[in-house]
Amino acid sequence: ILAGFLRALRRFRSIFKKRAKSLSMTNSAKSRVIYKGFTQGVSLEDLREEARNFAEERDWNQFHTPRNVLLALVGEVGELAEIFQWKGEVSPGVPEFSEKERVHLGEELSDVLIYLVRLADRCQIDLASAARRKMEQNALKYPADKAKGRSDKYTAYEEKAASKESKSGTGKVKSETEGLTKGNQVSNKNSTSWMSSGSFLVIFAAIAVYVVIYLAVGH
Repeated sequence: ILAGFLRALRRFRSIFKKRAKSLSMTNSAKSRVIYKGFTQGVSLEDLREEARNFAEERDWNQFHTPRNVLLALVGEVGELAEIFQWKGEVSPGVPEFSEKERVHLGEELSDVLIYLVRLADRCQIDLASAARRKMEQNALKYPADKAKGRSDKYTAYEEKAASKESKSGTGKVKSETEGLTKGNQVSNKNSTSWMSSGSFLVIFAAIAVYVVIYLAVGH
């Protein structure tokens, strides 16, 4: 009886913990601000100007070479990756994260963005224009009618199109080759027919000459 009671108690405790965790996640989700996209009025140019002023006020431009800023960016990406380490797959919206973890995630994402903007500025690259141009290129590389629901690299679509063109070209060449072959066959047939007719005329002419000569000699 005691053993059965302990098993029931452990089962009840397990169920209670699961419900408490589920309730905690639900309350946490309700308390969060509904995500509506990025804050309006903050541009990449604003961030670039703020980061530049920040560095100039501290005389850090001497350290902010493209290489150093790039390495700092890589380091921040590593810190961002640590947040997801050992958590397994995380759902969109990261509902598995606590509010503290979400704040930390925002901080690390911000570090990555700031260093990226700073790197573009130190390389004198117009990041906003480059990103817009890249999106336009991606739209051409990944047409919606071909890439929808697929994760293939754009080269897969190019190879498929090239394969179709190759097959089309092969069919065209084959058709032209068959046409030439048929033409040659007709030409050869005509040539054979002409040669047959010519041979008959030559033989007929030879017989006629022979007859004339025979008659002439006989008389």
